[in-house]
Amino acid sequence: MPVIVIASPKGGAGKSTTAVLLGTELAHAGAPVTMLDCDPNRSLTLWSQRGTVPAGIEVLSGVTEAEIVRTIKPLDQDGQVVIVDLEGVASRLVSRAISQADLVITPMRATTLDATIGARALALIAEEEETLDRRIPHAVVFTMTKGVRSKQHVGIEHSLRRQGVDLIEPALMERVAFSALFEFGGDLRSMPPQGNMEAAIGNAAGFAQAVYGRLVGEPGR
Repeated sequence: MPVIVIASPKGGAGKSTTAVLLGTELAHAGAPVTMLDCDPNRSLTLWSQRGTVPAGIEVLSGVTEAEIVRTIKPLDQDGQVVIVDLEGVASRLVSRAISQADLVITPMRATTLDATIGARALALIAEEEETLDRRIPHAVVFTMTKGVRSKQHVGIEHSLRRQGVDLIEPALMERVAFSALFEFGGDLRSMPPQGNMEAAIGNAAGFAQAVYGRLVGEPGR
């Protein structure tokens, strides 16, 4: 089963939210999921302690640079979907995780600053591809987006597409329910209602389906 690495050198881009939404939606669909918390902020660990961890999910906390590869390998062979939430810097830990990835997802807010710093993650992936002499599939997902996209958002999106960057649709909207996951724990279906839950679940499920499509090589992915 695949190893999905969530990587961005910029803090506040939505890495942990992306990891939790993806992991809980895949688990809801029946996939066994192991989530590795490699971020010093321990956001996944805090989420897991806020409420009951959904069935089918295991969270491993505090995975270090020395442990990352030997932690991933047996899980990969054991039929798990492995989701790795990384620290917000370009480090050897990040490089080692990317080297094991079947897919790297870079969350990015639709701002010039996020796009500029997020490009460093794409450069790091390219370096690992050169070192390993293999392609590492990767994609960008916009996070905390608005219902109406700004000119800046549209311009950044067009620029990335011109560069051949794979953009995951749907983007992850700015939703009260997404941020509330770190207050209540659990998943979107078990937590107390926060805002438009139906829309939040639809957004998260659509994102997870788009990621799954890339993993199984659906046409157009």
